Amino acid sequence: MATLSHVLSLSLLFLSLAHGLNNPQCSETKEQGSTLQIFHVYSPCSPFRPSEPMSWEESVLQMQAKDQARLQFLSSLVAKKSVVPIASGRQIIQSPTYIVKAKIGTPPQTLLMAVDTSSDAAWVPCNGCVGCSSSVFNSAKSTTYKNLGCQAAQCKQVPNPTCLGSSCGFNMTYGSSSIAANLSQETFTLATDSVPGYTFGCIQKATGSSVPPQGLLGLGRGPLSLLSQTQNLYQSTFSYCLPSFKSPNFSGSLRLGPVGQPKRIKYTPLLKNPRRSSLYYVNLNAIRVGRRIVDIPPAALAFNPTTGSGTIFDSGTVFTRLVQPAYLAVRNEFRRRVGPKIPVTSLGGFDTCYSVPFVVPTITFMFSGMNVTLPQDNIVIHSTAGSITCLAMAASPDNLNSVLNVIANMQQQNHRVLIDVPNSRLGVAREACT
Repeated sequence: MATLSHVLSLSLLFLSLAHGLNNPQCSETKEQGSTLQIFHVYSPCSPFRPSEPMSWEESVLQMQAKDQARLQFLSSLVAKKSVVPIASGRQIIQSPTYIVKAKIGTPPQTLLMAVDTSSDAAWVPCNGCVGCSSSVFNSAKSTTYKNLGCQAAQCKQVPNPTCLGSSCGFNMTYGSSSIAANLSQETFTLATDSVPGYTFGCIQKATGSSVPPQGLLGLGRGPLSLLSQTQNLYQSTFSYCLPSFKSPNFSGSLRLGPVGQPKRIKYTPLLKNPRRSSLYYVNLNAIRVGRRIVDIPPAALAFNPTTGSGTIFDSGTVFTRLVQPAYLAVRNEFRRRVGPKIPVTSLGGFDTCYSVPFVVPTITFMFSGMNVTLPQDNIVIHSTAGSITCLAMAASPDNLNSVLNVIANMQQQNHRVLIDVPNSRLGVAREACT
């Protein structure tokens, strides 16, 4: 029986041979005994030769990732699932967000949009935008684009609506940036599903560096989110698996709709906060470091709709933030477990770093009905040179979010997170998608 390495070697061999025989510059082959010498996949004549040399292991991993994306597409056709590949934006568009390929307009124009579970409205940079990246949606080239007027119901659902003549516009902040956009409608296509008349913001002006360069797709619970606008299609249900932020491939996935969601998964109830209705609140009851449940004041974890305090899952924040008392309890027990004899240093916003090897203690988030124990790769982050390793969490900033615990994307990587709004529950299961 052929092994995987044999199959890969034979595949590359025949593909390289076919290319060489059709290329005049590469037409020489020499017969030695019964062996025909052919061109290696990395020879100058190979169509698969990368711009920079790759190791054999890197080439196999890259092919495996491409196969996985293809299989996701094929499975979506067979099972009538809607599966959208997800990638880390760091390697592809130099953005700390996670991105999906969205096709917008007629004929379609492809943009790599950030996915954000704590935002509602979608928005993309449009032609003529001041302060936007070079990758924009050209509304003039689409036959299905239209601006929405000030009397449209959606004009009351955007933040800070404005009326410019008869067209509805809005202004909003995102991180440390701000955008001004026209409220518009267009055909959006994700996976194989086209959604005509999707309401979004066509950005005309952007300031600051926090704006995702090719736009944002809101996966929150508000009226202009993907869930609300596709309720009949996807029944307000989706899940995602985020690959490692270091991965250059679209190996993660966004599954839309109830079909094809994992059966074996543990859930915790979703909570509603009328003041912050877009956010996915859950009950975090305790945190365990190693075998010890750390001593956290109950108020630091309690859900309170009036103050906005509690715990949310968020795909847009990079590192988990815990309110000060909770973070200090986790950090101090983490340091104790690592050992008092190992010196602690800091690096940027991380205050628990080590420059020598150490055993990483496990961290478990204990939710109502569900425990999530993080693997080592979700707990620590390594410096570029690899000489320093830090606990990849921090205390919440001293601002509006100082009462909010955020389970961020670093801690969610290689997990399937399932949002089931009709049944008011959130599930988490381990899944390798890097």
